[in-house]
Amino acid sequence: MRAFLCHEYGQAETMKVEETAPPEMFEGGVRIAIKASGVNFADTLIITGEYQVRPPFPFSPGLEAAGEVLEVAPGVTGFKPGDRVMAMTGHGGFATETVTAAENLIPMPDNMDFVSAAGFPSVYGTSHIGLVNKVNLQAGETLLVHGAAGGVGLTAVEIGKKLGATVIATAGGPDKLEIAKQYGADHLIDYRAEDIRDRVKELTDGRGVDAVYDPVGGTAFDASLRCTAPKGRILVVGFASGTVPQVPANIILVKNITVIGYYWGAHRKFDQDLVQQSFAELLDWYRAGDLKPHVSHTFPLEQAAEAMAMLKSRKSTGKVVLTMD
Repeated sequence: MRAFLCHEYGQAETMKVEETAPPEMFEGGVRIAIKASGVNFADTLIITGEYQVRPPFPFSPGLEAAGEVLEVAPGVTGFKPGDRVMAMTGHGGFATETVTAAENLIPMPDNMDFVSAAGFPSVYGTSHIGLVNKVNLQAGETLLVHGAAGGVGLTAVEIGKKLGATVIATAGGPDKLEIAKQYGADHLIDYRAEDIRDRVKELTDGRGVDAVYDPVGGTAFDASLRCTAPKGRILVVGFASGTVPQVPANIILVKNITVIGYYWGAHRKFDQDLVQQSFAELLDWYRAGDLKPHVSHTFPLEQAAEAMAMLKSRKSTGKVVLTMD
């Protein structure tokens, strides 16, 4: 099989696609012929040793993929050779083959292609549980989404609208804001040219927003504290800006704001039932045509380093996906 292998911690430019032995089957495992793999920010961290998971060398990055089942371990039920599946691999997705636990698999809808499936689990899973279960977003509320043209941000716009919220989207530049508009954003804020706090206050008649979805951190988080309505909720999803904000507790206290820390990957470990329920609803929405995954760039496996560079440059929108054929 072919895999984009990491032999020691470093940058993607030092890695290459190599021929290597297929991974061994294990109890409860399923072998998959990977057709496409989603590229995520976590993939850029795992190869430098900055991610919370550190697989033994050599390994390939790739925390999500889509493909066809080749083999199942004895005793595994629910999957058989030939099934089309999405896989939450954790790592190992930047390869033509992988073995992962059966519990990490999700059957693909008949009307979903491999490229869309490869970029589906992490971003839609993150936004759905985040908005439905953590924030408890209600119809008629106002949701502020930062990084609204990125992987998780765009799905938050889409799901926020599905839940009946008014969505205010922030992004850098008119092209990215246009993508957010196409996915349902009601109001657009270009953070490069406008003050987020002032514009939100203007759009909400001075009240502020009910909820914030923040995968950016930094100054976006600071602005959110000052334009969230009393008793509002801020969901901390990540720090794409590179700056982890420090929370001034006095503002939280005075405005009765709830700041919620959220790592979707942990839910997959301690609340599998919730994750499965979440995907069941998401895939029902997809089958009905209510979700339309956006992939701005695809690269062949041999250009995995270029795909990761594209993601880090923040020039992509939605998802970046690797294809194996």
